[in-house]
Amino acid sequence: MGQAWGFGRYGGPEVQEFFDRPDPVPGRSEVLIRVEVTGVNPLDHLLRSGLVDGLDGGRPFPRVLGMEAAGTVLARGEDVSGLEVGDAVFGFALTGGGTYAETTVLSASNTARIPEGLSTAVAATLPVAGTTAVDVLDQLGLPAGASVLVNGVGGGVGLAVARLAAGRELRVIGTGSTAKREHAEAVGARFVDYTAEDVAAAARELVPEGFDGIVDLVGGASLRTVAPLAQDPRNVVAVGDMSVPELGGRFVERRVDRENLERSARLALDGLLEPVITAVHPLSDAPAALATVENGHTSGKVVIKVA
Repeated sequence: MGQAWGFGRYGGPEVQEFFDRPDPVPGRSEVLIRVEVTGVNPLDHLLRSGLVDGLDGGRPFPRVLGMEAAGTVLARGEDVSGLEVGDAVFGFALTGGGTYAETTVLSASNTARIPEGLSTAVAATLPVAGTTAVDVLDQLGLPAGASVLVNGVGGGVGLAVARLAAGRELRVIGTGSTAKREHAEAVGARFVDYTAEDVAAAARELVPEGFDGIVDLVGGASLRTVAPLAQDPRNVVAVGDMSVPELGGRFVERRVDRENLERSARLALDGLLEPVITAVHPLSDAPAALATVENGHTSGKVVIKVA
């Protein structure tokens, strides 16, 4: 038996609970891993709230929270190739196993080896934030010298996008609250504080000709405020708001396979996708870790050290 943290029904933080569960049994195409570090993401509380369908693997309650992890392979299904027992790995929990737990199962196709020289903590942040950053910038395909606005730059994904964009020699402007300024500027972004100034006017002053691309991580009214700043509405790519086509933009095309994980790891090793980890919590403090992300009070990436 191992400890896990999850939820017994859909709802708010009141449905969260610690519980013991047996080690999951990996399916034919899965690996069982001992979780060492797991990343905390807004998607976690959206899943708990019942706002996202299709990522629970049909598993009964209680369900374990968490979508990304790094750890060590303990067992593998008979159809798994390229991963062996004892390998250090990282990946997505896309079959409902969750990652806020001592052990979990990951689909082998969504799991990769951690390359030598990359820490487990960094690897645990790459499945969500790292690959999302790669995907949105690949989708935009902007040349060196082009301008990109990162709307909501202060979180784990936003900072990853800004760092990778700066590494591609793009002109990066990021929007966020006052507390996010230091980290945003540290990864190479010019910062627009939405709590202190008119975002659209300030961004237009920095890039009068309009932005070559916009990456939106906020959605809603904020997306509708910044979308007109794009020279071409087709170069507005949203990560969380699927209504973006109504504005002429596109929703991010996600690639969550092993190849993209390996690519993200190489970029991290080269310092082009190094996450800004601002808090490390033990599993016993998982409620506080998720509350910080859910309340929007954190800058950078929060992780839980399980083992």
